[in-house]
This record gives sequence, C-alpha cells and structure tokens, in this order.
Amino acid sequence: MSYAIALIHEEDGVFGISFPDFPGCVSTGATLDEAMARGAQALTFHIEGMVEDEESLPLLRTPAQIKADPELAEDTAGAVLVAVPVELPGKAVRVNITLDEHLLAAIDRAAGAQGSSRSGFLAEAARRRLGR
Repeated sequence: MSYAIALIHEEDGVFGISFPDFPGCVSTGATLDEAMARGAQALTFHIEGMVEDEESLPLLRTPAQIKADPELAEDTAGAVLVAVPVELPGKAVRVNITLDEHLLAAIDRAAGAQGSSRSGFLAEAARRRLGR
C-alpha cells in the first residue's frame, strides 16, 4: 500500500482536500472525516482515469518533499498534511494457474458475455473478494 500526501484546508466550516502529486484532484466535506473519505474516493477515481488515458502516474512525495517545494508554499501554508492510503496499479505479471476445465469454460463464457478478457474477469473477481 502506498500513501498520497493530501493538503486539508478549512474555511467557513467547510473542509477542502487536494493532492499536490495529482493536480486537479480535489474534494470537500462538511467534516474532516467526510473530506478524507471523499478525497480518498476522488483520488481513486482520478488514478483510474489516468490509467484509462494511459497517463504516467507520478512518483509520490513525502511530506518533507511537499513542504520543501517552493511552488507549493502558498498551498501548504495553513494546511494540514495527511497521508491517504492509495493502491497504485502495478505492471501486469503473467502467472500460471491450474483450474478445473469446466470452471475455466464457465469463466470464459462469463468474461465474454461481459466483454472482458479471462484475465480481466479473474482480476475483478479477486478484487471483489479482497474487498477492493
């Protein structure tokens, strides 16, 4: 698990959250907890969009690196820095598994019906099972 540093500001009772390593990824909340939850969702959606658009994902910086960036001086002033857990996609790895032939045929039929590949179908099933 990786962590993206977020900046949280409070103004007039509304909390805003932004991610310096992911420009344009922002959210708000009426409470700190709500801003954190919405921010985590926005970050996940933002990363999914970057992957779909085949954009390079940034290297995640530490709080010290964020604070030391002169271009972020205005943004970090008065902000609370928090680490938000994030799962960055890794590169695809080929694996060899053994499955019952009838189960494999059922997987292939279900994947085809969804317009997915066998690998995509199995990966999505694993993500659901793992609660991701």
